[in-house]
Amino acid sequence: MIPVRGYSGHKVLVLGLGRSGLPSARALRAGGAEVLVWDDGEGARAAAEAEGFTAADPARGRTLEGVKAMIVSPGIPHLYPAPHPAIAAAWDAGVVVDNDIGLFFRSFATPDWDNFDRMPSVVCVTGSNGKSTTTALIAHVAGLAGRPVQIGGNFGRGALDLDPAEDGMVVVLELSSYQIDLARALQPDIAVFMNLSPDHLDRHGGMGGYFAAKRRLFDQGGPERSVIGVDEDEGRFLANVMREEAGSGEPVIRISSARKLSGPGWNVFARKGFLAEWRGGRQVASIDLRGMVTLPGAHNHQNACAAYAVARSLGLGPKQIEAALASYPGLAHRSQLIATRDDGVRVVNDSKATNVDAAEKALLSFDRVRWIAGGRAKEGGIAALAPLFGRVAKAYLIGEAAEDFAATLGGTPSEIVGTMDRAVERALAEAEPGEVILLAPACASFDQYSSFETRGRHFEELVRAALGA
Repeated sequence: MIPVRGYSGHKVLVLGLGRSGLPSARALRAGGAEVLVWDDGEGARAAAEAEGFTAADPARGRTLEGVKAMIVSPGIPHLYPAPHPAIAAAWDAGVVVDNDIGLFFRSFATPDWDNFDRMPSVVCVTGSNGKSTTTALIAHVAGLAGRPVQIGGNFGRGALDLDPAEDGMVVVLELSSYQIDLARALQPDIAVFMNLSPDHLDRHGGMGGYFAAKRRLFDQGGPERSVIGVDEDEGRFLANVMREEAGSGEPVIRISSARKLSGPGWNVFARKGFLAEWRGGRQVASIDLRGMVTLPGAHNHQNACAAYAVARSLGLGPKQIEAALASYPGLAHRSQLIATRDDGVRVVNDSKATNVDAAEKALLSFDRVRWIAGGRAKEGGIAALAPLFGRVAKAYLIGEAAEDFAATLGGTPSEIVGTMDRAVERALAEAEPGEVILLAPACASFDQYSSFETRGRHFEELVRAALGA
């Protein structure tokens, strides 16, 4: 736990008691604050009260009198589509609204750091897709280099649930737009922007607001090094802004998995399965990614470029990074190779592909696919994936979206199977040598499962049982 600094003797209210909320309450209490808590769920309130916290509804009565700050969990709307009543009440009462990420950055560094031989580093990763894999990759590479490592934020443990810093520690935080948008302090040493595609637009009032939230990590945080994906215009714009704001030196590393990056500065890009690093107009390193089975496809090559750029910023050498990338075990439910049948049929779990953009990246990773898709559809369905239907040997459709997806697939072979059990059974029975059975639903899981993780675990259990693995 990281005790929160700056609120000793003050009253603070924590709104939302999930993965970040309850650790925030504990960390505030450890820092000497008087902590009130609230969650709209009775069970969450009861769990907090069992730990000795006092539950008080901030939207009622005089609860906010004397409260210095309200700490809000990321799942609670703070502006769009409408602010939670408790947040509106905080505004009216003049109470500062913050979140656990803001508290982390005001509390992580301590006077003890003066005794360290090597300062700890905080790396923050954001973007629409690839955040978790990139976060895990960075931690894997840094850990193999002998650096103490912790992962937190939107992936792993809540930021304040992490341990205090050690000499030379690398903390890698995956940050969502919700977390960045509300944090009152953002001070990463290295900030990573992966990519941008439409997502969470209701929470940000449109695409412009979504990008503005992501951008705060950079223009509010002022990182020493910015690693920025430039395969979209927003990334190109941000790279230009950060280079101008930082002035001299090499404050920006541009990354791409779509094209060769030329010109001055520091560039890392992947083309035709090779990662290349260029500095000052000359190539300084190259890595062959083609044999790295846990990093298939252009989207994973972008993740590798980002992790490589961060590792170089931490002082690691190209060969050291290459060996670490090659040993990366993969991340559950994200292009995860589950099994390879004797005839060469591979089974891949990408349950995390909950939107069209992520499913597109998964489909682009393989030439011939038995595609398991469906669930609770997002706006637009799978129409945007039509150019990739030629890669689909057959689609096995589950959940609420099955009939709509079948209609969109048109002449592409498909079967409405309804459930994951039936999808796995049919795909394994019909898959031919060299094909890939791919779970990339392009949908939320909530029609049949509590989370994409639960969906992915069920898929894996079914495959392993069927193959005797």
